[in-house]
Amino acid sequence: MTVLKHPSPNFGPRRHGGLPDMVVLHHTAMTSAPAAIERLCDPAAEVSAHYVIALDGAVTRLVDETARAWHAGAGRWGNVTDVNSHSIGIELDNAGPLNAAPPFPQPQMAALDALLAEVLSRWSIAPERVIAHSDMAPLRKSDPGPAFDWQRLARQGLSVWPGMGLPGEFLVDANLFGYDIDFGLEAVLTAFRMRFRPGASGPLSDTDRALMRDLAHRFPVDRTIGTA
Repeated sequence: MTVLKHPSPNFGPRRHGGLPDMVVLHHTAMTSAPAAIERLCDPAAEVSAHYVIALDGAVTRLVDETARAWHAGAGRWGNVTDVNSHSIGIELDNAGPLNAAPPFPQPQMAALDALLAEVLSRWSIAPERVIAHSDMAPLRKSDPGPAFDWQRLARQGLSVWPGMGLPGEFLVDANLFGYDIDFGLEAVLTAFRMRFRPGASGPLSDTDRALMRDLAHRFPVDRTIGTA
């Protein structure tokens, strides 16, 4: 695939000699891809990502994959608390809350499919370690949001999707899957539903418990990958 280059000054070395072992997906929550790229390359903003994918599928690399981009911020997934040092960040041009969470167009999703396939192969990243920004920072972040098609990625082996089983202990299983349960039930349930049950509301249900149990049993977070 063709990848444009627009180097950002906002990066550093991955700490403790880490290598990418996960991917974090974002939406830009801005008016356009050029506007997002401008901000991600502004030294004063102190934010960046490895890639931005425009609505038409154009892919722009801002930071080399070997470097630590500044996209994730505070949060954790499993034992990983310095998510920036362990991840590759991909920003999808999408207005998000600025325009009631619009859908992600086919050219953009096709470009993401191709990019993810290359990244996962290049770094031997397991599909369950492709996560939402909202997964590792519940309540603080909501991207890529409820309109994002996670099932599409799962069908291609680029992420995961739960099946139904017997209900379990929701927070116990959420912890096994990777969520930081110190955020509390409301935060974890909100992040989980945004990704796996968009549109669901109300108190914790047997459906939530069953889906989380399946994720925990089939895709337990690898707690040997990274501790910082």
